[in-house]
Amino acid sequence: MNALPERPAALHADLRGPAYAPSPLPSPAPERYPRIEPYDSGFLEAGDGHRLYWEKCGNPHGTPALFLHGGPGGGCSKTDRRWFDPQKYCIVLFDQRGCGRSMPQGSLHANTTQHLIDDIEKLRVHCGVERWVLMGGSWGATLALAYGQRFPERVRAMVLRGVFMARRDELRWLYEEGGGASQLFPDAWEQFIAPIPPAERGDLIGAYYARLTGGDAALEIAAANAWCAWEDRLTTLLPAPPACGPGDPALLTLARIECHYFRHAAFLAEGQLLADAHLLHGIPATIVQGRYDVIAPPVSAWDLARAWPQAHLRIVPDGAHASGEPGNLRQLIAATDGFAASI
Repeated sequence: MNALPERPAALHADLRGPAYAPSPLPSPAPERYPRIEPYDSGFLEAGDGHRLYWEKCGNPHGTPALFLHGGPGGGCSKTDRRWFDPQKYCIVLFDQRGCGRSMPQGSLHANTTQHLIDDIEKLRVHCGVERWVLMGGSWGATLALAYGQRFPERVRAMVLRGVFMARRDELRWLYEEGGGASQLFPDAWEQFIAPIPPAERGDLIGAYYARLTGGDAALEIAAANAWCAWEDRLTTLLPAPPACGPGDPALLTLARIECHYFRHAAFLAEGQLLADAHLLHGIPATIVQGRYDVIAPPVSAWDLARAWPQAHLRIVPDGAHASGEPGNLRQLIAATDGFAASI
């Protein structure tokens, strides 16, 4: 792989932490690349009864890039095809186990981080890719790091957004009284804990998991609505409708799988992704981080960039968690364009 171009003048080293480049405040809203349709798609037999939907877009002879969706429990959308220049990239997307168009939908069986890492590697072989650029935000960033640390020789570069490493402090911040998010959004927090009796609020993830997997359809739907409403409220600083309406089956899939993973600390040892950051040595990366990201606070991106010299941290001063916010979007497109030019 060719060397990356020199860092722009705005990117500077700080003795107190990693190199980072603040994004300029307001400028014209950026645009994703135009809408495109897949030129190939299908299902990958992943084992354990799972069939994974995948698709390819863009230039079949371009630089391979894999988009990893969030959640865990989300899925890919048509918009996710548009983060890459379709003339320069062969864009691969897939729905993780139990998610989106993959089957069986919502399944928790044999659904762990280690299974997903194996799935990505099977997909790479299936697609005939030697090495690829990984892009993911939030849980997608978690999975990109986990895959990259296990198969660093298969990764050309990474574009990460809203870094989440499933550490105890990160889960405590989101899902415990006084953890942080509850103090910033006390109104939304009150609605989040309302379905759970006071006696069970010491373990909200466990309490929600019991309701999301208990077999009572009405209770599962109510719990999924409340779980996802909490996350929706924290995602962006901008007025935005929720991604799904109450009762949408996608909400139950997202809530069930997300709660399943968080109940097991994402099937990772405490601090594993940060401790193993040295395994990413030599892989260039751009980390886009909203200053006011409440779901994945900036300290996680900061800690990761300190441990990974090739990672350039770009803090968006008016950004939160959502990838589509103007500052985040601008930096993400710049990052994929930059790697297209340098690889």
